[in-house]
Amino acid sequence: MALSCLVDADHSDTARHYGGEALATDIPLYPAKRLECLDTYIHSFPTEDVTPERLAVRQEFYHICKTTEPEKRGIYACSMPVGTGKTTSVMAHLLRVAEQFSLRRVFVVLPFTNIIDQSVETYRKALILPGEDTEAIVAAHHHKAEYKNQLLMASSFRWSAPITVTTAVQFFETLAGNRPASLRKLHNLPGAAIFIDEAHAALPAHLWPQAWKWLQTLVENWGCHVVLGSGSLSHFWHLKEFSETRVIVPEIAGDNLYKKAAQHEQNRIVYSVEKNPMSLDELYRWVHNLNGPRIVVMNTVQSAAALADKIAHERGRKTVEHLSTALTSIDRKNTLERIKLRLKDKNDTDWTLVATTCAEAGLNFSFRSGAREMSSLGSTIQLGGRVNRQCEYGADCEVWCFYIKKDAFLRDHKHFKISAAVLAKLLDERKISPDSCTEALLREIRERNTGMASDNLIVQAENRANYPSVAKLFQVIEDNEMFTVIIDEEFKIRLENREKPTRREMQTLTVRMRRDQIDALRLPRISRYEDLYFCYPEFYDNFLGYMRGILQTISVSQVGSII
Repeated sequence: MALSCLVDADHSDTARHYGGEALATDIPLYPAKRLECLDTYIHSFPTEDVTPERLAVRQEFYHICKTTEPEKRGIYACSMPVGTGKTTSVMAHLLRVAEQFSLRRVFVVLPFTNIIDQSVETYRKALILPGEDTEAIVAAHHHKAEYKNQLLMASSFRWSAPITVTTAVQFFETLAGNRPASLRKLHNLPGAAIFIDEAHAALPAHLWPQAWKWLQTLVENWGCHVVLGSGSLSHFWHLKEFSETRVIVPEIAGDNLYKKAAQHEQNRIVYSVEKNPMSLDELYRWVHNLNGPRIVVMNTVQSAAALADKIAHERGRKTVEHLSTALTSIDRKNTLERIKLRLKDKNDTDWTLVATTCAEAGLNFSFRSGAREMSSLGSTIQLGGRVNRQCEYGADCEVWCFYIKKDAFLRDHKHFKISAAVLAKLLDERKISPDSCTEALLREIRERNTGMASDNLIVQAENRANYPSVAKLFQVIEDNEMFTVIIDEEFKIRLENREKPTRREMQTLTVRMRRDQIDALRLPRISRYEDLYFCYPEFYDNFLGYMRGILQTISVSQVGSII
């Protein structure tokens, strides 16, 4: 923490010297006042689209979160099912706890960048006091982009806002970090209320033993309060492979309300599996036979782009939407807005959203049917949360799992190999429910021959104070280094002319790409910046993002020329 304070002071002074950052002052959280604002926002919600039973559960959940004061700070769970208002109800709980224990900030940690925009939009509507700057109060931190370059230091996020919405990659790799550019934020974390939303997807399983110890340390030594939330939450803290000691993690709304809410889930979705692996052409035809509007989630960015491109080519661009991290945050936001409008139009039904895992959780979407490439039980249940969300399509809507035939365009994901095998067995056993998530996780770690929590290499490195090894081993996104890539040519020119970028520009006019993808497209480095690249306009569009260029290169290798 002391090093974080020193680094932040040094980087801030450097940024101010180069004219890129003004002297910042902390803005108070004012939790009681913001809770009043949230209450007003909640009571302005329309209720006609929700069944009376679900509305009663949602209102009771919010009331409990708003009024109940826990006996102490700690780590709590929120396992409430889809459609019960976790985004706002857990925020009410965090603000109540912040008022009770004089906490100074709120952090909302999300697994996928596109969920950030939806959550930030909600919080900016619900929590801003009169006369406040919305962006200064609720800060959106889209991706991991820390810069050593002096002109870019001011564009690095510092987590100094009263409410910060960030990614699990950014949050946990900051806890694991050992480099100044990342560590400068850390000192703003003590005394915070932290919501790890969609916790089932926050981290790969092998990272949780050490992450769990960090969360406990934040609570015990640094005055924090933590809530783990998900409609498919694995209670991993009960397993010796994850936690060295058995810990009680209470539900913030109690077990009785969870059981009441779970009863309304029984007839909403029917889960099925298509066991015959499908090529791109076969998958396209099979998807078209599902009831629309439909959502299809693929395991890789490339597979999602390939299927979306196939549908657009065969049936027209209006019959498909595409959502993945291949798009800039501004293009993802525009796509999300378009999807919301299409879902509201009851006459617009014959279309498909093709997406990556970024669309399976946390988004307030409701499709008539869904399909998910074989992945894991938690991911499958989460996709079910994007189908028939409030039972507006009746009962027994379909969610399918399917296999692909790997080729140049459809790529499998090694991360899902074991979890998909476990899912296949659970489908055969008809154990597809949130109550089976902990069992699924236990089966997965036994398949991997994972030892006890104390055997974890990251835990051992942390215990030896070998922090460079911890930072190297604790990678949420593995394999290739990720780099920031500019997609706006005018912005590129201004950077090359040594104009100072704004934090907003660095978040909205960029994407993150792997080294092998940058090399495949032969993207140039922006002069004067060793950690920035430029994507040629012909390799990026607002439909497929930078995957437009990647698919072109694959076509070149397949047929010898770009068609």
